[in-house]
Amino acid sequence: MKPQIVHSADSVHGGHGAHGVRIVIPARYASLRLPGKPLADIAGKPMIVRVVEAVQSCRHAGIWIATDHEDIRAAVAGHGHAVVMTRADHPSGTDRIAEVAEQLGWQDDEIVVNVQGDEPLIDPQLVDAVAAALREDEGAAIATAAHAIHEAADFFNPNVVKVVCDAAGRALYFSRAPIPWARDAFANGQDRTRLPAGFAAQRHIGLYAYRVGFLRRYGRLAPAPLEQHEALEQLRALWHGHAIRVVSCSEAPPAGVDTPEDLARVRAVFDRGAI
Repeated sequence: MKPQIVHSADSVHGGHGAHGVRIVIPARYASLRLPGKPLADIAGKPMIVRVVEAVQSCRHAGIWIATDHEDIRAAVAGHGHAVVMTRADHPSGTDRIAEVAEQLGWQDDEIVVNVQGDEPLIDPQLVDAVAAALREDEGAAIATAAHAIHEAADFFNPNVVKVVCDAAGRALYFSRAPIPWARDAFANGQDRTRLPAGFAAQRHIGLYAYRVGFLRRYGRLAPAPLEQHEALEQLRALWHGHAIRVVSCSEAPPAGVDTPEDLARVRAVFDRGAI
């Protein structure tokens, strides 16, 4: 597929104290549980456009949607936003964003934030915080976010990805397993329906900021055994010695859209005028 780039004034100029921060929103048409998800209508606009609108107040140097689907390109361009057409064979959103950085000629020291295309309720302040954390931590290649886990059901759920950090706020490990493990509190026979008092565990939030120089190298990094065991892409960076800074927040951000029920919930928020 021949790359196509559609520019808009918004994408080129940013205008919120950009500091070289680019926002890229990958959008894939295919979805097992919600086909055509990026184009799902939310209060008269496609969901992918609602995501763009949600992050327009961020401190950025431009917002781009990255897609391999013509219908998504047409819908986004029709609302005046920037689109980059990418290859269809990318194994991950990170690889897709790396292609965008290459197409647009971004410099190694610039920062790219990967915002998921199914999060129309995303908090722009969290996006800014993750970008700022990476800018401030010059030794990190990636920044991401996490929030406190309050429920034992989430802690023991393998679909909830946990992260543990060092004293500097850098990730030590991400896992689907319950980490850190409170040995005495979770000993055989102990109650696992409640977390022990004072126990600190964090759930990973799938929001990432990258240095462009790291993105250029990422595709050449061999997949890591731990990445394959856990099915967690970010473990490839840790395996190869790249630091990940984690921004901690006390509460969970609004959930994204994965199912028809999620879509109904988000539509209700817009219908109430809460956005």
